[in-house]
Amino acid sequence: MKYAFPTPTTSAVEIGPLTVHFYALCIIAAIAVAIWVADKRFTSAHSGVEGVVGDIAVIAVPSGVIGGRLYHVLTSPENYFGSNGSISNVFKIWEGGLGIWGAIALGAGGAYLAYRKRAQQIQLPPFSEFAGALAPGLLLAQAIGRWGNWFNGELFGRPLTAPWALEIPQYLRPDGFREFSTFHPTFLYESIWCAVLAIVLICLTPRLSGSSIFALYFCGYSLGRFFIEGLRIDEAHALGGLRLNQYVAALIFAAGLVAFSRIMRRTR
Repeated sequence: MKYAFPTPTTSAVEIGPLTVHFYALCIIAAIAVAIWVADKRFTSAHSGVEGVVGDIAVIAVPSGVIGGRLYHVLTSPENYFGSNGSISNVFKIWEGGLGIWGAIALGAGGAYLAYRKRAQQIQLPPFSEFAGALAPGLLLAQAIGRWGNWFNGELFGRPLTAPWALEIPQYLRPDGFREFSTFHPTFLYESIWCAVLAIVLICLTPRLSGSSIFALYFCGYSLGRFFIEGLRIDEAHALGGLRLNQYVAALIFAAGLVAFSRIMRRTR
């Protein structure tokens, strides 16, 4: 494919005794952006909350990473347990494998507990306002983090012959697709979708409450993820022609839509 862009030939660099993985750098950059955006939004909307976002991040970030990894391991146990897996791979996060649903669930839980503890020390607005300030930052973090999949040459979609197709080396192509060289860059689709959605939520912030913004985050991301997930060809548990993550996305979209509707009715 003449206009296809290639997969990077390396996913890490060695600096002395250290090996720096580009996937890990993408995750670190994503976390930094999420904290910065959330802090700017939260402190501009509320006075006397300087430093709160950083304090919450100390608990929320590792909780999110652990939750994301647990979700990935539990939904693809064959890669880590049994005769065909290795339990030591559970800790190799730099090779990819952070499930966003688990990251959000455990990260949000950690953030809520840390926020409640901080609220005992200083006066803070409701947690929903903090969540609304955080939502666009989370989306931008997801947009950045997805580029780690590009460096690892993973999670691409079905074969594609188009100028924006992603060229995948043969050793990274799954069985049944060895003869194809270019594929849908699903990481790019999700990155663009998250960035656009973040901008939309920022624009809607003056007109909506924090809880509404966070509910729209769930709805918007899940909607895009449902269709993008359907393009992917990596191994995944499926039922009725849909992948597991598509069912999860559909459920979260429905839950977010119901929550948003109820919040808007209460507001009116």
